[in-house]
Amino acid sequence: MDGRTIIVPLVWYSRLLKATAEQLQAWEIFGGGYGIHWEKIDEDISTEELLRGATAPGSQVRS
Repeated sequence: MDGRTIIVPLVWYSRLLKATAEQLQAWEIFGGGYGIHWEKIDEDISTEELLRGATAPGSQVRS
């Protein structure tokens, strides 16, 4: 919401890694800018997690 761009490896989020390009493009901001939601793949990531560099639960990659 403040214009920042956050980039993290898709390997941190297995659902995103396995998603098609079409599924990845179908995202929306929720919670007043506190998260991102992908309806088609049932994935939610908070902006706090992204800023901390936290991986998804069960990820094989260390955060």
